[in-house]
Amino acid sequence: MPQELELRTPYLRLAARAWGPTDGIPVLALHGWLDNAASFDALAPQLSDLRLVALDLTGHGHSEHRPPGAHYHFVDFVPDVIAAADALGWQHFALLGHSLGGGIVSFVAAILPERITQVAMIEGLGPPTSDPADGPANLRKTIGQMDALPRKHPTLYADLEAAIQARCEASGLSWRAASILVERSLQPVGDRGYSWRTDPRLRFVSPLYLTEPQILAYMARIEAPALLICGADGYLVKRAYMQERYARIARLSVHILPGGHHPHLEDPEPCAQLLRPFFAADRPA
Repeated sequence: MPQELELRTPYLRLAARAWGPTDGIPVLALHGWLDNAASFDALAPQLSDLRLVALDLTGHGHSEHRPPGAHYHFVDFVPDVIAAADALGWQHFALLGHSLGGGIVSFVAAILPERITQVAMIEGLGPPTSDPADGPANLRKTIGQMDALPRKHPTLYADLEAAIQARCEASGLSWRAASILVERSLQPVGDRGYSWRTDPRLRFVSPLYLTEPQILAYMARIEAPALLICGADGYLVKRAYMQERYARIARLSVHILPGGHHPHLEDPEPCAQLLRPFFAADRPA
Protein backbone atom coordinates (compact mmCIF):
# COMPACT_ATOMS: atom_id res chain seq x y z
CA MET A 1 0.00 0.00 0.00
CA PRO A 2 1.28 3.50 -0.75
CA GLN A 3 2.23 5.87 2.03
CA GLU A 4 0.24 9.11 2.27
CA LEU A 5 2.39 12.22 2.64
CA GLU A 6 1.68 15.86 3.42
CA LEU A 7 4.26 18.34 2.15
CA ARG A 8 4.39 21.85 3.57
CA THR A 9 5.73 24.38 1.11
CA PRO A 10 6.14 28.11 1.74
CA TYR A 11 2.74 28.81 0.22
CA LEU A 12 0.66 25.65 -0.06
CA ARG A 13 0.02 22.27 1.51
CA LEU A 14 0.51 19.53 -1.06
CA ALA A 15 -0.64 15.94 -0.65
CA ALA A 16 1.28 13.01 -2.14
CA ARG A 17 1.49 9.24 -2.31
CA ALA A 18 4.80 7.43 -1.96
CA TRP A 19 5.93 3.96 -2.93
CA GLY A 20 9.17 2.07 -2.52
CA PRO A 21 12.13 2.20 -0.13
CA THR A 22 13.16 5.55 1.28
CA ASP A 23 16.68 4.96 -0.08
CA GLY A 24 15.40 4.07 -3.54
CA ILE A 25 15.98 6.16 -6.68
CA PRO A 26 14.09 9.42 -5.97
CA VAL A 27 11.45 10.12 -8.59
CA LEU A 28 8.85 12.87 -8.34
CA ALA A 29 5.74 11.96 -10.36
CA LEU A 30 3.09 14.35 -11.67
CA HIS A 31 -0.35 13.38 -12.95
CA GLY A 32 -2.47 14.85 -15.72
CA TRP A 33 -5.12 17.55 -15.79
CA LEU A 34 -8.07 16.76 -13.48
CA ASP A 35 -6.39 13.51 -12.36
CA ASN A 36 -4.53 12.98 -9.07
CA ALA A 37 -1.70 11.03 -7.45
CA ALA A 38 -3.63 7.76 -7.83
CA SER A 39 -2.79 8.00 -11.54
CA PHE A 40 0.36 6.04 -10.63
CA ASP A 41 -1.32 3.37 -8.47
CA ALA A 42 -1.03 0.71 -11.17
CA LEU A 43 2.48 1.62 -12.34
CA ALA A 44 4.38 2.41 -9.14
CA PRO A 45 4.32 -1.12 -7.63
CA GLN A 46 6.11 -2.35 -10.77
CA LEU A 47 8.98 0.09 -10.20
CA SER A 48 10.18 -1.37 -6.93
CA ASP A 49 13.67 0.18 -7.01
CA LEU A 50 12.25 3.69 -6.97
CA ARG A 51 11.24 5.97 -4.15
CA LEU A 52 8.36 7.27 -6.26
CA VAL A 53 6.46 10.20 -4.77
CA ALA A 54 3.35 11.17 -6.73
CA LEU A 55 1.97 14.62 -6.00
CA ASP A 56 -1.58 15.79 -6.04
CA LEU A 57 -0.91 18.93 -8.05
CA THR A 58 -2.26 22.17 -6.62
CA GLY A 59 -6.05 22.22 -6.87
CA HIS A 60 -6.22 18.45 -7.45
CA GLY A 61 -6.85 15.51 -5.14
CA HIS A 62 -6.12 16.32 -1.50
CA SER A 63 -3.79 19.26 -2.14
CA GLU A 64 -4.79 22.81 -1.32
CA HIS A 65 -6.41 25.09 -3.87
CA ARG A 66 -4.97 28.42 -4.92
CA PRO A 67 -6.25 31.49 -3.03
CA PRO A 68 -9.51 33.14 -4.13
CA GLY A 69 -9.10 35.21 -7.26
CA ALA A 70 -6.04 33.31 -8.50
CA HIS A 71 -5.77 31.43 -11.78
CA TYR A 72 -4.01 28.19 -12.69
CA HIS A 73 -1.42 29.26 -15.22
CA PHE A 74 0.69 26.39 -16.54
CA VAL A 75 3.97 27.93 -15.39
CA ASP A 76 2.65 28.40 -11.83
CA PHE A 77 2.82 24.63 -11.31
CA VAL A 78 6.59 24.68 -11.84
CA PRO A 79 7.52 26.44 -8.56
CA ASP A 80 4.99 24.23 -6.73
CA VAL A 81 6.85 21.14 -7.92
CA ILE A 82 10.25 22.53 -7.00
CA ALA A 83 8.91 23.44 -3.54
CA ALA A 84 7.67 19.86 -3.14
CA ALA A 85 11.11 18.46 -3.98
CA ASP A 86 12.66 20.86 -1.47
CA ALA A 87 10.14 19.74 1.18
CA LEU A 88 11.22 16.14 0.53
CA GLY A 89 14.85 17.16 0.99
CA TRP A 90 15.78 16.04 -2.52
CA GLN A 91 18.70 17.92 -4.03
CA HIS A 92 19.00 15.58 -7.02
CA PHE A 93 16.03 13.62 -8.36
CA ALA A 94 14.32 12.26 -11.43
CA LEU A 95 10.96 13.30 -12.85
CA LEU A 96 8.01 11.37 -14.26
CA GLY A 97 4.96 13.12 -15.66
CA HIS A 98 1.76 12.23 -17.48
CA SER A 99 -0.06 14.67 -19.80
CA LEU A 100 -0.15 18.00 -17.94
CA GLY A 101 2.44 16.51 -15.60
CA GLY A 102 4.62 15.63 -18.58
CA GLY A 103 4.50 19.23 -19.69
CA ILE A 104 5.42 20.47 -16.23
CA VAL A 105 8.35 18.09 -15.75
CA SER A 106 9.82 19.12 -19.09
CA PHE A 107 9.91 22.73 -17.87
CA VAL A 108 11.35 21.79 -14.47
CA ALA A 109 14.10 19.81 -16.21
CA ALA A 110 14.83 22.81 -18.44
CA ILE A 111 15.30 25.31 -15.64
CA LEU A 112 16.98 23.01 -13.08
CA PRO A 113 19.43 20.95 -15.13
CA GLU A 114 21.85 20.74 -12.19
CA ARG A 115 19.28 18.91 -10.06
CA ILE A 116 17.43 16.65 -12.51
CA THR A 117 18.98 13.25 -13.19
CA GLN A 118 16.39 11.92 -15.69
CA VAL A 119 13.04 13.07 -17.01
CA ALA A 120 10.37 10.65 -18.26
CA MET A 121 7.13 11.78 -19.83
CA ILE A 122 3.98 9.88 -20.74
CA GLU A 123 1.69 11.53 -23.29
CA GLY A 124 2.93 15.00 -22.40
CA LEU A 125 5.74 17.29 -23.53
CA GLY A 126 5.43 21.00 -22.88
CA PRO A 127 2.08 22.82 -22.63
CA PRO A 128 -0.57 23.24 -25.33
CA THR A 129 -0.55 26.35 -27.46
CA SER A 130 -3.29 28.54 -28.87
CA ASP A 131 -3.73 30.77 -31.89
CA PRO A 132 -2.44 34.19 -30.75
CA ALA A 133 -5.47 35.76 -32.40
CA ASP A 134 -7.64 34.00 -29.81
CA GLY A 135 -5.86 35.71 -26.89
CA PRO A 136 -8.31 38.60 -26.32
CA ALA A 137 -11.34 36.30 -26.50
CA ASN A 138 -9.72 33.77 -24.15
CA LEU A 139 -8.91 36.44 -21.59
CA ARG A 140 -12.44 37.83 -21.72
CA LYS A 141 -13.93 34.35 -21.35
CA THR A 142 -11.69 33.53 -18.38
CA ILE A 143 -12.71 36.72 -16.57
CA GLY A 144 -16.36 35.87 -17.19
CA GLN A 145 -15.86 32.37 -15.82
CA MET A 146 -14.20 33.76 -12.70
CA ASP A 147 -17.00 36.27 -12.15
CA ALA A 148 -19.65 33.56 -12.53
CA LEU A 149 -17.96 31.07 -10.21
CA PRO A 150 -19.67 32.21 -6.94
CA ARG A 151 -23.05 31.48 -8.53
CA LYS A 152 -22.10 28.01 -9.72
CA HIS A 153 -23.24 24.89 -7.88
CA PRO A 154 -21.07 21.76 -7.98
CA THR A 155 -22.34 18.74 -9.86
CA LEU A 156 -23.58 16.11 -7.42
CA TYR A 157 -23.42 12.35 -7.89
CA ALA A 158 -25.64 10.00 -5.93
CA ASP A 159 -22.84 7.48 -5.41
CA LEU A 160 -19.32 6.53 -6.44
CA GLU A 161 -20.54 4.49 -9.38
CA ALA A 162 -22.33 7.47 -10.91
CA ALA A 163 -19.14 9.54 -10.73
CA ILE A 164 -17.08 6.74 -12.26
CA GLN A 165 -19.56 6.46 -15.11
CA ALA A 166 -19.32 10.19 -15.73
CA ARG A 167 -15.52 10.01 -15.85
CA CYS A 168 -15.60 7.07 -18.25
CA GLU A 169 -17.91 8.95 -20.60
CA ALA A 170 -15.82 12.13 -20.45
CA SER A 171 -12.40 10.55 -20.97
CA GLY A 172 -12.81 7.14 -22.57
CA LEU A 173 -11.13 5.46 -19.60
CA SER A 174 -12.03 1.91 -18.68
CA TRP A 175 -14.16 1.44 -15.57
CA ARG A 176 -11.19 0.03 -13.67
CA ALA A 177 -8.90 2.91 -14.53
CA ALA A 178 -11.55 5.56 -13.89
CA SER A 179 -12.41 4.07 -10.50
CA ILE A 180 -8.77 4.43 -9.38
CA LEU A 181 -8.80 8.14 -10.12
CA VAL A 182 -12.36 8.95 -9.06
CA GLU A 183 -12.14 7.63 -5.52
CA ARG A 184 -9.39 10.13 -4.68
CA SER A 185 -11.15 12.94 -6.54
CA LEU A 186 -14.48 12.84 -4.68
CA GLN A 187 -15.68 14.45 -1.48
CA PRO A 188 -19.00 13.89 0.32
CA VAL A 189 -21.57 16.70 0.34
CA GLY A 190 -23.56 16.07 3.49
CA ASP A 191 -26.09 13.34 2.80
CA ARG A 192 -26.79 14.59 -0.72
CA GLY A 193 -24.07 12.64 -2.51
CA TYR A 194 -20.59 13.43 -3.78
CA SER A 195 -18.87 16.21 -5.70
CA TRP A 196 -15.39 16.66 -7.15
CA ARG A 197 -12.60 17.87 -4.85
CA THR A 198 -10.89 19.40 -7.87
CA ASP A 199 -10.81 23.20 -7.96
CA PRO A 200 -13.40 24.26 -10.58
CA ARG A 201 -11.04 27.02 -11.76
CA LEU A 202 -8.91 24.32 -13.38
CA ARG A 203 -11.60 24.01 -16.03
CA PHE A 204 -11.41 27.65 -17.03
CA VAL A 205 -10.01 28.65 -20.39
CA SER A 206 -6.38 29.64 -19.95
CA PRO A 207 -6.06 33.44 -20.08
CA LEU A 208 -2.54 33.19 -21.47
CA TYR A 209 -0.72 30.63 -23.60
CA LEU A 210 2.98 30.40 -24.30
CA THR A 211 4.01 30.63 -27.93
CA GLU A 212 5.61 27.69 -29.68
CA PRO A 213 9.01 29.46 -29.97
CA GLN A 214 8.94 30.02 -26.20
CA ILE A 215 8.20 26.34 -25.60
CA LEU A 216 10.97 25.25 -27.98
CA ALA A 217 13.42 27.36 -25.98
CA TYR A 218 12.59 25.28 -22.89
CA MET A 219 12.92 22.01 -24.80
CA ALA A 220 16.40 23.03 -25.92
CA ARG A 221 17.48 23.57 -22.29
CA ILE A 222 16.76 20.00 -21.17
CA GLU A 223 20.12 18.36 -20.45
CA ALA A 224 19.10 15.20 -18.59
CA PRO A 225 18.40 11.92 -20.38
CA ALA A 226 14.76 12.10 -21.48
CA LEU A 227 12.20 9.42 -22.30
CA LEU A 228 8.83 10.04 -23.92
CA ILE A 229 6.13 7.34 -24.02
CA CYS A 230 3.20 7.91 -26.37
CA GLY A 231 0.02 5.92 -26.81
CA ALA A 232 -0.58 4.88 -30.42
CA ASP A 233 -4.13 6.19 -30.04
CA GLY A 234 -3.18 9.03 -27.69
CA TYR A 235 -2.89 12.76 -28.14
CA LEU A 236 0.74 13.43 -29.03
CA VAL A 237 1.08 11.27 -32.13
CA LYS A 238 -1.70 13.30 -33.74
CA ARG A 239 0.11 16.63 -33.31
CA ALA A 240 2.66 17.26 -36.07
CA TYR A 241 4.25 20.20 -34.23
CA MET A 242 5.51 17.81 -31.55
CA GLN A 243 8.21 16.62 -33.96
CA GLU A 244 10.00 19.94 -33.58
CA ARG A 245 9.80 19.68 -29.78
CA TYR A 246 11.35 16.21 -29.96
CA ALA A 247 14.18 17.54 -32.12
CA ARG A 248 15.13 20.22 -29.59
CA ILE A 249 15.80 17.75 -26.76
CA ALA A 250 19.36 16.49 -27.05
CA ARG A 251 19.03 13.15 -25.22
CA LEU A 252 15.44 12.15 -25.95
CA SER A 253 14.18 8.69 -26.85
CA VAL A 254 10.58 8.24 -27.99
CA HIS A 255 8.56 5.04 -27.69
CA ILE A 256 5.04 4.42 -28.95
CA LEU A 257 2.98 1.81 -27.12
CA PRO A 258 -0.44 0.38 -27.87
CA GLY A 259 -3.26 2.23 -26.16
CA GLY A 260 -4.58 5.70 -25.59
CA HIS A 261 -3.83 8.68 -23.38
CA HIS A 262 -3.39 6.76 -20.08
CA PRO A 263 -1.14 3.79 -20.99
CA HIS A 264 0.47 3.79 -17.52
CA LEU A 265 -2.92 3.31 -15.91
CA GLU A 266 -4.67 1.06 -18.41
CA ASP A 267 -1.74 -1.31 -19.13
CA PRO A 268 1.22 -0.39 -16.92
CA GLU A 269 3.63 -3.25 -17.61
CA PRO A 270 4.89 -2.03 -21.03
CA CYS A 271 5.53 1.40 -19.49
CA ALA A 272 7.32 -0.23 -16.56
CA GLN A 273 9.55 -2.21 -18.93
CA LEU A 274 10.76 1.07 -20.42
CA LEU A 275 10.99 3.02 -17.18
CA ARG A 276 12.90 0.49 -15.05
CA PRO A 277 16.14 0.54 -17.08
CA PHE A 278 15.75 4.24 -17.85
CA PHE A 279 15.74 5.29 -14.20
CA ALA A 280 18.39 2.71 -13.28
CA ALA A 281 20.86 3.95 -15.90
CA ASP A 282 23.98 5.63 -14.50
CA ARG A 283 22.88 4.65 -10.98
CA PRO A 284 25.93 4.11 -8.76
CA ALA A 285 26.45 0.45 -7.87
